[in-house]
Amino acid sequence: MLSIRENVPLSPLTTFKIGGSAKYFVDVSDEEDIKAAVLWARSKAVPLVVLAGGSNVLIADEGIDALLMHVVLRTNSFQAMELTADAGCNLLELIKKASVLGLGGWESLAGIPGTIGGAVRGNAGAFGTEIKDMLLSATAFNMATFETKEFQNSECDFAYRHSFFKDNPEWILLRAVIGLKKVTPGDSIASINNTIIERERRHLQNVQAAGSYFTNPVAPDVVQAMFEQEKGVKSREGRVPAGWLIEKVGMKGAKVGGAIASEQHPNYLVNTGSATAKDVLELAARIKTAVSDRFGVQLDEEAAVLG
Repeated sequence: MLSIRENVPLSPLTTFKIGGSAKYFVDVSDEEDIKAAVLWARSKAVPLVVLAGGSNVLIADEGIDALLMHVVLRTNSFQAMELTADAGCNLLELIKKASVLGLGGWESLAGIPGTIGGAVRGNAGAFGTEIKDMLLSATAFNMATFETKEFQNSECDFAYRHSFFKDNPEWILLRAVIGLKKVTPGDSIASINNTIIERERRHLQNVQAAGSYFTNPVAPDVVQAMFEQEKGVKSREGRVPAGWLIEKVGMKGAKVGGAIASEQHPNYLVNTGSATAKDVLELAARIKTAVSDRFGVQLDEEAAVLG
């Protein structure tokens, strides 16, 4: 039996720690819960919004006038070289669990915040590896037709920070099957720890932020050349880091209210403790304008705004 709650604060469920309440709220722990939640929302003519790990999300200050379906599907199992994990499983916990069992190949994804479902939806990646390189299949439920389908990797339309599921939000991810390889547990654990150390050096960890706020944009040749000459590395797929662009236009450390473009990694818009969603959105808008005016490059949000 579903337990629908009312006026539930959402900021504690997000890495930003920002936002209002959900008018209606329900935890869903299996496919039957999801079906029941969808039917309840239909019967009340209430919109339905999905939230899982709470990273890459900014909740509006006014909250969400909808049924917030909080995905807590968290079972997982290993068989031979494959991991089957529910969408709500924490990505880092899975990577660590696999390494203890002598399975790996995805250690460079360690430290990416959020769930494996969110990682598949956004094709999360770091240090040259993306979830698309590991995924064998994903099972999803269509909230409009009540169809459950297993998608092979080739059907997921993966691209940079993109998947079929991002374009088709009526499909809610239930579970993923990941193909792993044999590794030495000690070496794998060391690789995980080194990856996290490197992330802490390059990025920010354990701060109130959504992760990288903007995706890395495709830039004109002249901007790519400027980046490559300055950094001594080739741009990937014609993209340059959003953080580099933000720094070049002087917006590193820029503040609006309680929100700041981090001094360490300016593509992290950080809640210093009192930021509102309005602060973050205004800061993001100023950054986008500055980058567009200087470089003719459009920054696109990686973080989703809900509400």
